[in-house]
Amino acid sequence: MSLRILQQLSGVAPDGVFGKNTFKAGAVYLGITNHACAVHFFAQTAHESGMFKRFTENLNYSAVGLRRTFGKYFPTDELAEEYSRQPERIANRVYANRMGNGSFESGDGWKFRGRGAIQLTGKDNYQAFAKSINDPKVLTDTSVVAGKYSFTSAHFYFEEHHLWRTCKLGLSEEIVKAITRRINGGLHGIEDRIRLTNKYSVYQL
Repeated sequence: MSLRILQQLSGVAPDGVFGKNTFKAGAVYLGITNHACAVHFFAQTAHESGMFKRFTENLNYSAVGLRRTFGKYFPTDELAEEYSRQPERIANRVYANRMGNGSFESGDGWKFRGRGAIQLTGKDNYQAFAKSINDPKVLTDTSVVAGKYSFTSAHFYFEEHHLWRTCKLGLSEEIVKAITRRINGGLHGIEDRIRLTNKYSVYQL
């Protein structure tokens, strides 16, 4: 849905298929004027969103998944079982009292869970994003980050983390790896990110 929204906003047929027309029009809409920057931006967001299909964080973890992914917050099997398959409670536990969020009881963890093409997470980041686009609605209707602002919030992420300067260095595998580390903290999915970078590199602005 969010890819279709970007297509509508950028003036191309909203068919939900990412191709050369969406690449060019989407880049223009987002204000990306450098070819390498556009290639890296769309390659990374494509991978992060499961080829533009997932724009809200999935927190529907099993007990085993909680222990593996959030072991710090679920140090025992018993505690993990207590929260298993309860996304709202999971979010409120793992995101409580950090990133500007309040306590578990505040519900901020769930309200400000990851959304967008590169998942914006935490109240502080939502507030900074809302300020950057001058739209306070982001804080009251957070779903807009997974819809209207999916790609705008990802653009904000690239800005905030100063990724454009790295993007402009070229399209080599080493540059893809450098950007991936900044986004992912490691090299998860690097083969797919490189494949997408190569695929989109032939598209023109």
